[in-house]
Amino acid sequence: MTELPTGLRERKKAKTRLAIREHAMALFKDQGYDKTTVEQIAAAAEVSPSTFFRYFPSKEEVVLQDDYDALLIAAFHAQQVGVPPLQALRNAISEVFLSMPEGQQAEEADRIRLMTEVPELRARMLAQVSEMIQMLAEAVAERVGRQSDDFEVRTFAGALVGVALGIAASSGDDPGNDYLRQFDRALALLEAGLPV
Repeated sequence: MTELPTGLRERKKAKTRLAIREHAMALFKDQGYDKTTVEQIAAAAEVSPSTFFRYFPSKEEVVLQDDYDALLIAAFHAQQVGVPPLQALRNAISEVFLSMPEGQQAEEADRIRLMTEVPELRARMLAQVSEMIQMLAEAVAERVGRQSDDFEVRTFAGALVGVALGIAASSGDDPGNDYLRQFDRALALLEAGLPV
């Protein structure tokens, strides 16, 4: 689902970045996050450690960097005018995540699971909450014709991020839990006014 760049140089970079991430995730799964070194990841991906660091500033960033934010925001902006923001977001999530091949969905679920299970990754993810809220607030504000610092817009963005974190936090409890479908289910609950 991730769109490949069109130029040869950009395609090579995208392939190298993807290879590094895939080998890292495989090593994390096989021997654990803490026991995996940058040198092992680089060797598995057949690149030098310095090449690794050109793509990812640290081992943590292999997991934390999200390749889908730009695609999700673009899909959100592409929704028809008049579609309420929450429904537009659900549509965008469906287009970007739920339509990706099962293998790619499983990789994304593994990435999310790592972020919630590994303490230093979880701490870094939580430190990025304000950035996530700001990104969503800007997208929603543009859609509804308001400012991103508008109280209602920021509250809405905060609620969305809260839903995402709540689902992520519980996804590690059940290995069969499908994070993306659970997230959509939670957004549907939010859209319905959070009936309990």
